[in-house]
Parts: sequence; structure tokens; C-alpha cells
Amino acid sequence: MKVIVLGAGVIGVTTAYYLAKQGAEVLVLDRQPGPGMETSFANAGELSYGMTSPWAAPGVPLKAIKWILMKYRPLILHPLISPTMWAWCLRLLQNCNAGDYRINKSRMVRVSNYSRDALTDLMADLPDLQFDQREMGTLQLFRTDKQVKASAADQEVLAEFGSPFEILDRDGCIAAEPGLAHVADKFVGGLRMTADRTGDCRMFTLALAKEAEKLGVAFRYGVTIEGLAPDRMRIAGVDTTDGREVADRYVCALGPYAPIVLKSVGIKVPIYPIKGYSITLPVTDSDAAPRSTIMDETHKVAITRLGDRIRVAGQAEIIGYNKNLGSHATDTVRHVVTDLFPRGGDVSKAEGWTGLRPMTPDGTPVIGPTVYDNLFINSGHGTLGWTMACGSGRLVADLVLNRPPEISIDGLTVARYGQ
Repeated sequence: MKVIVLGAGVIGVTTAYYLAKQGAEVLVLDRQPGPGMETSFANAGELSYGMTSPWAAPGVPLKAIKWILMKYRPLILHPLISPTMWAWCLRLLQNCNAGDYRINKSRMVRVSNYSRDALTDLMADLPDLQFDQREMGTLQLFRTDKQVKASAADQEVLAEFGSPFEILDRDGCIAAEPGLAHVADKFVGGLRMTADRTGDCRMFTLALAKEAEKLGVAFRYGVTIEGLAPDRMRIAGVDTTDGREVADRYVCALGPYAPIVLKSVGIKVPIYPIKGYSITLPVTDSDAAPRSTIMDETHKVAITRLGDRIRVAGQAEIIGYNKNLGSHATDTVRHVVTDLFPRGGDVSKAEGWTGLRPMTPDGTPVIGPTVYDNLFINSGHGTLGWTMACGSGRLVADLVLNRPPEISIDGLTVARYGQ
């Protein structure tokens, strides 16, 4: 069976790898000159199984107002004249209630936990796969007692879904992350998700693409996908700038650009691009730098150690398909790393980056079949594409090749949006 995978980000590459491992003939198409060049390029680097949660949660609408008004803002909303944007925002607000939050959270955790196990299996199969990985957990850092008290609800959810965690006081946080000793007056405690991992997403994507090539996967770069060609209830081909490509089955793994291509065959999926920022800087003092990932609860910024580098990522800017990197765009992430690890890295040598996260209004990715017999979707993972990549890729590969999936796809497919 020949399968065409659209997109060579971490989701597309993992999907292609698992398809090829099960004997499929696979062609991957991407407009970039190599794999992992867009959303996967410089994300936070955290495999945050314990922090798998939808953005749409009770209390978020009021918090959003506060975030927008902060000096170093986690959220930036541009009042664009865009019916698509406002419709997406309305859907997100409609999910900000306890009932929908629990449903969406359970769906996301199902994929996240499966992905954790899939990556464990993958690293056992490919012991030489290197991506600056560490298994030292994620520390959610609280600057106020109010944040500590509010975390009780998160602890209940973590316990319910079997995600191991530790509640830490100030000294406990410093024991987990010694570099914080220099700024002990800036926080009061933390919540540490002990099963979380860290790793460079693009380094992983590059390495796994090479392994996929060994299995026979063909990658064709510099090819822009113009649309899908329908033939009744099947897809007849993919129209590209190099002509039409034909296969038995197709997987759309185009991240924030999936809605544009899927619209060509009448599938309307509410995936919207949410802009994020990161900087990557060299470590100058290992003892004063982070050991794993620290999530600053106040600014919603993640600081991650990747080998001899520090990756700092965060913010959510709602501005459509805008990838401009302005002169002050990374001020918030720069402020947070300077505030918490002032001696850990050289911010003057930081490299800035911006990318678009493919967000759904309910937080759950869109994974599985469509109304077309031979078209599948693997997109909409938001900030958790790296976390969910291996599980999503293995799940979609099973579905494409008519193998029984190892987890339920109930509530994951585009059908939940009436498509």
C-alpha cells in the first residue's frame, strides 16, 4: 500500500516512520527544504505528559483579561476582522466549563499517555537516537501562595489520570533545580511532574527522518501542496507545484495549515494558528542553569535545558498566519529566563524564533479518518505536538493500514465537529 503523508514536521515524520515500519510504501511531501522546519523547529522542548491540559478551562476567560494587561503578557489578542478567528475564540470560550474541560482533558491524556509509552518503545528500538533527551520531570513554579492553592485542582486531575507528581516547597524546588537557589525570593513552591521528559524536537525529527529513510520512506522537499483532488468519497490525488501525486491513502499532517488544504475537499476543521515565541541561548554556568524544564506559572513560559543550550518558549499571540519576528517580540521570554536564571545563560547571544501552533478550541488534536475513505488527519495538537507525536503517529499508522488501534479514537476524529 502506498501512502502519502502531507507535512514533514514531527507529526508527519513519526507517522511516516510507523507506516514504513509496518510495511507501507511512504512518500512525504513538504514545502520546506528539510524536516522539522516550521512548528517543530524551536519549540519549548518539553515532553509534558503531566501538563497535558486544554487551554479552555474554567476561569480562563477572566484570567485572559489579566494576561492581556500584564507588562510581560502571556496572551496577545489582535482584534482582526476575521470571522474565522472570532468563531474559533467563541468555540474556545464555550469549552471553558468544568464538564467540557474534563471530557477534553481525558481525551488529551489518553493520547499523551499513549505517546509516552510509544516514545519509550521507540527509544528501546533505536537506542542510538539522540535528541538531547533527559528524563528529569517538569517543575511548575509558583511565585505566589494563591498559585499554590489553585494547584490543588490540578493535583486532583493528575492523581485521577495516574500522572505522578510531587508537591514541593521552596527548598524542594531548589533541590530539584539547584540553579533556582540564586533567586529563592522569587517563588514560594512548585508542582513537579516526575514522568515528564525533555528533548530537542527538531533534532528528534531530523534523526527519525533518517531512520524512516532506512525503511524506504521517500521525502520530497520544496514542494508546495495546493490541494486535494476528490473523486466521490475518495481522494484521487494531491495537487502540488510539481504536479499531481497519487497514492492509495493520504494523511494530512500539516499542522496549522491543515484547514487550508482540507477546505479544498469540503472538510472544515477548527484548527487555528496560535503564534508562539522562543529564544535559544548558550549555557554559561551549568550549576546556575536549569537541569530540566521549569514552567513559570505567572508568565506561562517554559525554560528547558537542551544539552549545552537553554530554550525559553511561551506566549500565545492570536494574529492569524503572521510569522513576523519583531524587535521586541521575545521580550517576555527574555525577561523570564533573566529573572529566574540570571547566571545560567548568555541572553546577549540568544537566537529568536516564532512559530504557529495548530490549536483546536477544545484542545484535543484531530486524529483519524474522515468522510473520505482514504483520507486521514493527524493535526491540531496545539502546544503538545512534540508530547503527542509518537502516540499520534503510531495510532494513525494503525488506522491507515486497517490494524486495530491500541487506544480508542472516540472523541478524537473530525466527526466531533460534525464533519
